[in-house]
Amino acid sequence: MVAQKGRDLLLKIDTDGNDSFITVAGLRSHAISFNAQSVDTTHQESAGAWRELLAGAGVKSANIRGSGIFKDAASDAKTRELFFNGAIRNWQIIMPDFGTVTGLFQITSLEFSGEHDGELTFELALESAGALSFVSV
Repeated sequence: MVAQKGRDLLLKIDTDGNDSFITVAGLRSHAISFNAQSVDTTHQESAGAWRELLAGAGVKSANIRGSGIFKDAASDAKTRELFFNGAIRNWQIIMPDFGTVTGLFQITSLEFSGEHDGELTFELALESAGALSFVSV
């Protein structure tokens, strides 16, 4: 795989609940992280007192973070609506030459800020709310 442009990583939101995805406008940075909790099964007879883990037993989750400039686009309005309604909706992260992750997420943080001599910016954070699917390229 060759180096990729960061701007090619896309965050998309399902606007109507029917898989009509649009790109979240104005993003300058975005990231997704996958998490899997471990379940420690270490006991007094564990070989050499090394930790033992139970395979496949922990809770999996994903977080999405993004920040950018406010553009007052359709995606900005939908993001605000979903946040204030506490709604859970399908989102996609498209990673070039890797694949697409799709699943239910809830916006857990939405922040707007600006300096008197600069642009209005926003930051958002999403937490997974169900199973995710991955389709490779």
